[in-house]
Amino acid sequence: MVAKTEAYIDTSALIAFLDRSDSYHPLFRRLFSSPPRLVTSALVIAEGHGWFLRRYDRNRAVQFLNFIDELSVLAIQSFDRDELAKTSRLIKKFGDQSLTLADAHGLVIMHQRRISTCWSADRHLGLTGASLIVSAANL
Repeated sequence: MVAKTEAYIDTSALIAFLDRSDSYHPLFRRLFSSPPRLVTSALVIAEGHGWFLRRYDRNRAVQFLNFIDELSVLAIQSFDRDELAKTSRLIKKFGDQSLTLADAHGLVIMHQRRISTCWSADRHLGLTGASLIVSAANL
């Protein structure tokens, strides 16, 4: 059996999977039924937690964190001073785009790990050539 390659996962994909009202929920539900190894940024976890806290309540935010804890195929890249420097350089390189730190850190991670597939509905994560799963699904 061939090993699955890594995919980067963004906040939008996590939200779409966990929030049944999201228009991409059916796609991500299908993808999560047999996920490859997934990689994300600590900033994505913070964004997701904050989104559920603001949109719903503390309980849903904790449920999000519980899901992350149980997602054994997920590797989380930390965000320290070195990562900030790399991410800042990328934001400056794409100065015409409204990149968040989380999006830019995702681009850095995908470049460093040579990840070519991104689970995201955010077009910014395709800036450096990664294939966005939503675009690939033609939704």
